[in-house]
Amino acid sequence: MTNKLLLSAAALLLSSTSLFSQTYKNEFGFRSDNDSYLAQGSDRYYTNGLFIHFRRALDQSKLKDGLEKKTYELSAGQKMYNPISGYAPDPDRQDRPFAGYLYAGGAMTWFKSNESILKVSAELGTTGPNSLAEDGQELLHNTVGFYELAGWEYQIKNELSVNLSAQYTKLLQRASNNSTEFSVEGYANVGTTFSGAGAGILFRAGGLNQLFNSAYTNSVIGHNAKTKALQKREVFFYAKPQLNFVAYDATIQGSMFNDNSPVTFDVKPLVFAQQVGFNYSSQRFTFDFGMIFKTRELKSSAKAHQYGSISMFYRFN
Repeated sequence: MTNKLLLSAAALLLSSTSLFSQTYKNEFGFRSDNDSYLAQGSDRYYTNGLFIHFRRALDQSKLKDGLEKKTYELSAGQKMYNPISGYAPDPDRQDRPFAGYLYAGGAMTWFKSNESILKVSAELGTTGPNSLAEDGQELLHNTVGFYELAGWEYQIKNELSVNLSAQYTKLLQRASNNSTEFSVEGYANVGTTFSGAGAGILFRAGGLNQLFNSAYTNSVIGHNAKTKALQKREVFFYAKPQLNFVAYDATIQGSMFNDNSPVTFDVKPLVFAQQVGFNYSSQRFTFDFGMIFKTRELKSSAKAHQYGSISMFYRFN
């Protein structure tokens, strides 16, 4: 009887250890952006965004040496933009166009063993009334009892959107106790909606995993993992100052081909952004809250802007 109890306890322990160290190859979740998350009472400029993501890790045992992980991603999202308020019935007083962007896309990411990451993505979508941004904002305001909207009849016109993007991240230095690190990040966009480039320095502090095993880079998922994660759970703060060069933004300038939008402005070519946030991640779940502060983005009376971002992801096999 005693031997049976010991064997049962050992089996339970091994089972729980196996589950505790389990890695999952699929991830599903969402990100929500809104300026109201900062409790400042504002409802302007980039006022709301909602994004859904599915990611899957490919079999790492089949990857060549030096390549730690490879994932693909499917996503869909919508962005909404207002002038200084969602109630702006006079176009002469609008300091930014009403605009929306709706898309579906895909991405592939390569994670190298030296903790450099390359992500390439493509999006196909639309701007203008076809983006359903007006309908989405009206539904949101009616649901939660916000103020009446006015001015969407002056939004930018419909345009088919094709956008390509590449992003590169590279670890610069990590402390010997794995509690702090610095990385460099850069990106380039080319498309009919967004074109530009940017670069910044990422700082993280807390319980950190390698960049190819971290919730920050959406790489907690794995399939026949090559390298064990440094932490079973990540809890960290992060900050990323970034300088952006804006070549084109259709949500501000309208169509680059045949624009007849009633309200448009020129963009400011250089925009500085500061992002700070907190991330908690177990092997199953990720929760992230970030705050983004940006300098003025367009040549009008529009002010600097800030908004909050909440992400939640669940992993499974």
